[in-house]
Amino acid sequence: MCPLLWITAWALLLHGCAAGRVPQAPSTRNDIRDCSVDPPYLPPTATNTTARLAALRGTMRTHGALAYIVPSTDAHMSEYISERDARLGWLTGFTGSAGTAVVTQDKAALWTDSRYWTQAERELDCNWELQRTTSIESIGMWILKAVPAGGNVSLDPFLFSIDTWNSYSRVLHGSGRTLIPLETNLVDQAWGDQRPLPSSTEIYSLPAEFTGSSWQEKVAGIRQRMEQHVRRPTAVLLSGLEETAWLFNLRGDDIPYNPVFYSYTLLTNTTISLFVEGSRLSVAARESLRSGCPGPLCVELQEYGQVSAHLRRYTQGNVTVWLGTEYTTYGLYGIIPQEKLLEENYSPVMMAKAVKNAREQEMLRAAHVRDAVAVIQYLLWLEKTVPQGQVDEFLGAQHINALRWAQEHSRGPSFQTISASGLNAALAHYSPSNGSSRTLSAGEMYLFDTGGQYLDGTTDITRTVHWGEPTPLQKEAYTRVLMGNIDLSRLVFPSHTAGRTVESFARRALWDVGLNYGHGTGHGIGNFLSVHEWPVGFQSNNVPLEAGMFTSIEPGYYRDGEFGIRIEDVVLVVEAQTEHQSGETPFLTFEMVSLVPYDRNLIDLRLLSPEQIRYLNSYYERIRAHVGPELRRQRLEEEYEWLQKSTQPFPVNGAGTAAAGTLVLASLLSVLLGGLGA
Repeated sequence: MCPLLWITAWALLLHGCAAGRVPQAPSTRNDIRDCSVDPPYLPPTATNTTARLAALRGTMRTHGALAYIVPSTDAHMSEYISERDARLGWLTGFTGSAGTAVVTQDKAALWTDSRYWTQAERELDCNWELQRTTSIESIGMWILKAVPAGGNVSLDPFLFSIDTWNSYSRVLHGSGRTLIPLETNLVDQAWGDQRPLPSSTEIYSLPAEFTGSSWQEKVAGIRQRMEQHVRRPTAVLLSGLEETAWLFNLRGDDIPYNPVFYSYTLLTNTTISLFVEGSRLSVAARESLRSGCPGPLCVELQEYGQVSAHLRRYTQGNVTVWLGTEYTTYGLYGIIPQEKLLEENYSPVMMAKAVKNAREQEMLRAAHVRDAVAVIQYLLWLEKTVPQGQVDEFLGAQHINALRWAQEHSRGPSFQTISASGLNAALAHYSPSNGSSRTLSAGEMYLFDTGGQYLDGTTDITRTVHWGEPTPLQKEAYTRVLMGNIDLSRLVFPSHTAGRTVESFARRALWDVGLNYGHGTGHGIGNFLSVHEWPVGFQSNNVPLEAGMFTSIEPGYYRDGEFGIRIEDVVLVVEAQTEHQSGETPFLTFEMVSLVPYDRNLIDLRLLSPEQIRYLNSYYERIRAHVGPELRRQRLEEEYEWLQKSTQPFPVNGAGTAAAGTLVLASLLSVLLGGLGA
């Protein structure tokens, strides 16, 4: 999305020119900081971090740390974190979900990716340098310049993954700087009694009708995987919060929008240890976990904070511990002797959870039908109210959340709603706040990325709309984003194909005219669990696609300072019905699970191929067939009529000549599969 020259130009604009050159004029935008003027200009969204940095630097001096590294995650490598674990946000004022800060006695810098560059310029004060990369090599080079030889660089080892720790070690190796793990978290000390308290809400069992199988069956399945592994591990260590929640069919609310709870699990051939604050377990949950006592299906409850001590004792024996490196911190990893480790990217629980069984698939489909009702209600409401100038971004977010709450089995939103109008939509992960929210206008693009948590499934959908007359660029960009969504969604590909191999199908229509987007193309999704569920998706560290996996497909285009477009749907990987068979394993394709029509006002039919239009018409037939009856069941006749109008078939004779490009790219699939590995 952002070539090097473009990034360089922005860096010059925001930070001034090199010595000896004529300085750039101050920014005329009032939504981002300007540190080149005196006094510096800070928008209302920026946070004053002077006192916080002073407090942290005081604790650093006490511990002899010349630099301190602060990540954005928690002790379980969670993408979304609780307020109590939002150390990076408290220290910097930056609220994006991904970033790293480094603080010395006289400098402070934040590293983040292209999704959050503009957001960071809105939220950081001028105590902070913004580094437009997430490269650990970049962080290391900055540290080498800021910390003299012989200095200590410290971090909390229970907040860093194994790979990240090793990367920092490599960068600093031989430099004369020493990487020191400090189990006392220095940000927590600086935060003091202002740090939010831990959650005390109940941890509960899912009703049986909302589970794909019993927890005893899941435990038996993981133990079978242990027996079948060539290394014959004696235990599996689970650090990811969704792993333990899925395994035991338990849910909580320790992290906003994610029904998980702080816990670890050590599952051996004959015992089960669950590390959790036991007093928070509901009576039913406790009875379920203890129903197999004594015996191999008896869950021994231990305090959450005892996992390190227990693991240290367990690994003194003749054992092998199987763990997933993506979700295990270096702090826990370092406890286990190397010769007793079985390391893979993802634990067997994470792999089992990724492939939904028939019951789990049925539940997720049902959740998406009801979710579509709420989204359609919202779209109709917007059509009525936006032209009157009565809706802003924040009110819109509140309204769609309320519509979801009204649906059966709802447990609220699955993430903070992205409700973005005009230039705010160019921020891929913008969320409005009360008091700093733009009014929606019929003359601007509006992007909303929303999702729901239901007892039977998690949803995530993005639609972009325009109620007036879009510009030619807006219409073309939207249509090309839609073409990318269609091209990937209707793709047929060999079993066990890596998502990264086919990801470019979502970008091809944009690439044709020199456009792109800077975020990933999709992510897995859970059954009343995480809205971003690893290891499924289209990135390089995702696992090959298998039937039964759910993923989003979400191409986009963002024009900074003007507008943003994203179209996101959830799909299920299914076996494809092909004319010929090639080997024993069938080819795969995607079944569309999201069921909300696209904005007809933004589609330029001349760009679509006949095949793309036929696919779109077929999709609209499915929406009518599945969502129409549910709208009528809920007695939403006006919404039903809106759906009928919005899903009228498109004329195939209005198609353009894009089919040739699709065929050309399709012909390259075999080359991609051979070169990258299927």
